[in-house]
Amino acid sequence: MLDPMLDPKLLAPEKVRPLMRREYERLVDLGVFEDERIELLRGQLVTMSPQGAPHSTITARLAQLFSRKLDIDEFDVRAHSPFAATDDSEPEPDVSVSRRRRRGAYHPSKALLLVEVAESSLRIDRKIKSEIYAENGAPEYWIVDVRAKLVHVHTEPVDGEYTKLRQVPRTGVLRPTKLPGIRLPVAMVFGAR
Repeated sequence: MLDPMLDPKLLAPEKVRPLMRREYERLVDLGVFEDERIELLRGQLVTMSPQGAPHSTITARLAQLFSRKLDIDEFDVRAHSPFAATDDSEPEPDVSVSRRRRRGAYHPSKALLLVEVAESSLRIDRKIKSEIYAENGAPEYWIVDVRAKLVHVHTEPVDGEYTKLRQVPRTGVLRPTKLPGIRLPVAMVFGAR
Protein backbone atom coordinates (compact mmCIF):
# COMPACT_ATOMS: atom_id res chain seq x y z
CA MET A 1 0.00 0.00 0.00
CA LEU A 2 1.27 3.47 -0.83
CA ASP A 3 1.83 6.04 1.90
CA PRO A 4 -0.89 8.69 1.38
CA MET A 5 1.40 11.60 2.32
CA LEU A 6 3.33 13.43 -0.35
CA ASP A 7 7.07 13.50 0.02
CA PRO A 8 7.91 17.25 0.18
CA LYS A 9 11.21 16.60 -1.65
CA LEU A 10 9.26 15.42 -4.69
CA LEU A 11 7.34 18.71 -4.79
CA ALA A 12 10.39 21.01 -4.70
CA PRO A 13 10.55 23.91 -5.29
CA GLU A 14 6.86 24.02 -4.31
CA LYS A 15 5.98 23.53 -0.65
CA VAL A 16 3.22 21.82 1.27
CA ARG A 17 1.02 24.45 2.91
CA PRO A 18 0.02 23.60 6.47
CA LEU A 19 -3.45 24.28 7.77
CA MET A 20 -3.49 27.07 10.34
CA ARG A 21 -5.41 26.76 13.60
CA ARG A 22 -7.91 29.53 12.80
CA GLU A 23 -8.67 27.91 9.42
CA TYR A 24 -9.10 24.55 11.11
CA GLU A 25 -11.48 26.06 13.69
CA ARG A 26 -13.56 27.61 10.90
CA LEU A 27 -13.80 24.23 9.15
CA VAL A 28 -14.85 22.61 12.43
CA ASP A 29 -17.53 25.31 12.90
CA LEU A 30 -18.82 24.51 9.40
CA GLY A 31 -19.16 20.83 10.33
CA VAL A 32 -16.54 19.60 7.88
CA PHE A 33 -15.09 17.05 10.33
CA GLU A 34 -18.34 16.22 12.11
CA ASP A 35 -17.91 12.44 12.07
CA GLU A 36 -14.12 12.31 12.45
CA ARG A 37 -11.89 12.13 15.52
CA ILE A 38 -9.00 14.35 14.47
CA GLU A 39 -6.72 17.00 15.89
CA LEU A 40 -4.45 19.58 14.28
CA LEU A 41 -0.74 18.94 14.91
CA ARG A 42 1.87 21.10 13.17
CA GLY A 43 -0.57 22.06 10.43
CA GLN A 44 -1.56 18.47 9.67
CA LEU A 45 -4.86 16.74 10.38
CA VAL A 46 -4.06 13.69 12.48
CA THR A 47 -6.57 10.96 13.26
CA MET A 48 -6.83 10.01 16.90
CA SER A 49 -6.56 6.38 17.96
CA PRO A 50 -9.62 4.69 19.41
CA GLN A 51 -9.52 4.65 23.20
CA GLY A 52 -9.22 1.41 25.08
CA ALA A 53 -10.92 0.91 28.44
CA PRO A 54 -7.80 1.75 30.50
CA HIS A 55 -7.31 5.01 28.58
CA SER A 56 -10.88 6.23 28.96
CA THR A 57 -11.10 5.11 32.61
CA ILE A 58 -7.88 6.91 33.60
CA THR A 59 -8.91 10.05 31.71
CA ALA A 60 -12.32 10.14 33.40
CA ARG A 61 -10.78 9.47 36.82
CA LEU A 62 -8.25 12.31 36.45
CA ALA A 63 -10.88 14.79 35.23
CA GLN A 64 -13.15 13.87 38.13
CA LEU A 65 -10.35 14.11 40.71
CA PHE A 66 -9.27 17.55 39.50
CA SER A 67 -12.87 18.76 39.27
CA ARG A 68 -13.53 17.72 42.87
CA LYS A 69 -10.33 19.25 44.27
CA LEU A 70 -10.30 22.56 42.39
CA ASP A 71 -12.59 25.58 42.75
CA ILE A 72 -14.94 25.62 39.76
CA ASP A 73 -15.06 29.43 39.79
CA GLU A 74 -11.29 29.66 39.41
CA PHE A 75 -10.27 26.60 37.39
CA ASP A 76 -11.50 25.04 34.17
CA VAL A 77 -10.99 21.25 33.99
CA ARG A 78 -11.61 19.77 30.54
CA ALA A 79 -11.36 16.29 29.07
CA HIS A 80 -10.81 15.58 25.36
CA SER A 81 -11.30 19.24 24.50
CA PRO A 82 -9.42 21.44 22.04
CA PHE A 83 -6.42 23.38 23.32
CA ALA A 84 -5.37 26.35 21.18
CA ALA A 85 -1.67 25.63 21.59
CA THR A 86 0.06 27.35 18.66
CA ASP A 87 -0.85 28.95 15.34
CA ASP A 88 -0.58 25.54 13.63
CA SER A 89 -1.66 23.15 16.39
CA GLU A 90 -4.88 22.46 18.24
CA PRO A 91 -4.43 19.15 20.04
CA GLU A 92 -7.10 17.67 22.27
CA PRO A 93 -5.33 16.70 25.50
CA ASP A 94 -6.98 14.00 27.54
CA VAL A 95 -7.17 16.39 30.49
CA SER A 96 -6.36 20.08 30.76
CA VAL A 97 -6.52 22.44 33.71
CA SER A 98 -6.51 26.17 33.09
CA ARG A 99 -7.68 29.35 34.78
CA ARG A 100 -11.36 29.91 34.09
CA ARG A 101 -12.21 32.71 31.73
CA ARG A 102 -15.12 34.76 32.94
CA ARG A 103 -17.16 35.10 29.74
CA GLY A 104 -17.98 33.42 26.48
CA ALA A 105 -17.17 30.15 24.80
CA TYR A 106 -13.51 29.54 24.05
CA HIS A 107 -10.76 27.00 23.61
CA PRO A 108 -8.11 27.59 26.29
CA SER A 109 -4.76 28.79 24.96
CA LYS A 110 -2.92 28.69 28.28
CA ALA A 111 -2.92 25.79 30.70
CA LEU A 112 -1.59 25.13 34.16
CA LEU A 113 -1.43 21.39 33.50
CA LEU A 114 -1.87 19.22 30.41
CA VAL A 115 -2.25 15.44 30.57
CA GLU A 116 -2.10 12.81 27.84
CA VAL A 117 -2.91 9.19 28.61
CA ALA A 118 -0.71 6.99 26.42
CA GLU A 119 -1.84 3.52 25.56
CA SER A 120 -0.80 3.44 21.88
CA SER A 121 0.19 7.11 21.44
CA LEU A 122 3.36 7.28 23.55
CA ARG A 123 5.63 8.22 20.61
CA ILE A 124 3.36 11.08 19.49
CA ASP A 125 2.85 12.29 23.06
CA ARG A 126 6.60 12.28 23.79
CA LYS A 127 7.90 13.74 20.54
CA ILE A 128 5.24 15.88 18.89
CA LYS A 129 2.87 16.98 21.65
CA SER A 130 5.68 17.57 24.12
CA GLU A 131 7.24 20.11 21.73
CA ILE A 132 3.90 21.77 21.00
CA TYR A 133 3.04 22.11 24.69
CA ALA A 134 6.53 23.37 25.57
CA GLU A 135 6.40 25.89 22.72
CA ASN A 136 3.07 27.09 24.12
CA GLY A 137 4.75 27.56 27.51
CA ALA A 138 2.53 25.12 29.40
CA PRO A 139 4.37 24.86 32.74
CA GLU A 140 3.63 21.18 33.28
CA TYR A 141 2.79 18.24 31.03
CA TRP A 142 2.12 14.69 32.17
CA ILE A 143 2.12 11.55 30.08
CA VAL A 144 0.33 8.73 31.89
CA ASP A 145 2.07 5.65 30.52
CA VAL A 146 -0.55 2.90 30.74
CA ARG A 147 1.80 0.05 29.85
CA ALA A 148 4.67 1.03 32.19
CA LYS A 149 2.26 2.12 34.97
CA LEU A 150 4.08 5.40 35.60
CA VAL A 151 3.74 9.10 34.83
CA HIS A 152 6.31 11.09 32.84
CA VAL A 153 6.30 14.61 34.30
CA HIS A 154 7.64 17.40 32.07
CA THR A 155 8.30 20.86 33.56
CA GLU A 156 10.24 24.06 32.87
CA PRO A 157 9.64 24.71 29.15
CA VAL A 158 12.43 26.63 27.41
CA ASP A 159 12.68 27.28 23.65
CA GLY A 160 10.16 24.61 22.67
CA GLU A 161 11.31 21.83 24.94
CA TYR A 162 10.88 20.79 28.53
CA THR A 163 14.15 21.04 30.43
CA LYS A 164 13.10 18.83 33.34
CA LEU A 165 11.70 15.34 32.98
CA ARG A 166 11.11 12.85 35.73
CA GLN A 167 9.29 9.59 35.95
CA VAL A 168 6.95 9.07 38.88
CA PRO A 169 6.36 5.36 39.56
CA ARG A 170 3.13 3.75 40.72
CA THR A 171 4.32 4.14 44.34
CA GLY A 172 4.99 7.88 43.89
CA VAL A 173 2.92 11.02 44.39
CA LEU A 174 2.15 13.74 41.83
CA ARG A 175 2.15 17.37 42.99
CA PRO A 176 1.31 19.76 40.14
CA THR A 177 3.57 22.80 40.33
CA LYS A 178 0.83 25.35 39.52
CA LEU A 179 -1.97 23.70 41.51
CA PRO A 180 -0.96 24.14 45.16
CA GLY A 181 -2.49 21.74 47.60
CA ILE A 182 -3.08 18.99 45.03
CA ARG A 183 -1.47 15.71 46.00
CA LEU A 184 -2.28 12.74 43.80
CA PRO A 185 -0.87 9.24 44.42
CA VAL A 186 0.03 7.61 41.08
CA ALA A 187 -1.62 4.39 42.25
CA MET A 188 -4.91 6.33 42.41
CA VAL A 189 -4.45 7.39 38.77
CA PHE A 190 -4.32 3.70 37.86
CA GLY A 191 -7.31 2.80 40.02
CA ALA A 192 -5.92 1.81 43.42
CA ARG A 193 -7.28 3.58 46.48
